[in-house]
Amino acid sequence: MNFDLQPTLENDLIKVVPLKESDFEALFAVASDPLIWEQHPNKDRYKKEVFGNFFKGAIESKGAFIVYEKETNKVVGSSRYYELDETEHSVAVGYTFISREFWGKGHNKALKTLMFDHAFQFVDKVILHIGATNFRSQKATEKLGAVKIAELEVAYYGEPLKWNFVYQADKEKWLNRAS
Repeated sequence: MNFDLQPTLENDLIKVVPLKESDFEALFAVASDPLIWEQHPNKDRYKKEVFGNFFKGAIESKGAFIVYEKETNKVVGSSRYYELDETEHSVAVGYTFISREFWGKGHNKALKTLMFDHAFQFVDKVILHIGATNFRSQKATEKLGAVKIAELEVAYYGEPLKWNFVYQADKEKWLNRAS
């Protein structure tokens, strides 16, 4: 399988670029908003030292991105691919956060559409782990056509176990969706 976990992806709204060490300050400027993390299992990720751990995990994952709005070149947020499983023909998409400036404006859907479209060239399933209390993300994921398939405890990079819901989007359903 030749799945490139860090391609550059773009559409009319956003550009998704591989995350680099030099992106820390620009991305932290978005992540430092406590309301972004309000429903997230790790509510203190807006703090620099906590975000630093998150960012280190993102860099080490070799599947993380910084997302820019094409028109303004403003930082929208971040996401990543992780847990590529060649046996199960699946990859996880997540660790996504978006500046409140871009909430409800189609940026998350544009991001996930780019990432799912790329992933489904190589895998049959996209998995998403979403915090049990992150209702905003659960709703957004369901709008994409993903279905809750399980619940489990997940330890984010260097963080304690947290209760998460597992969602799955299937290639056939994704490719046959009404755009």
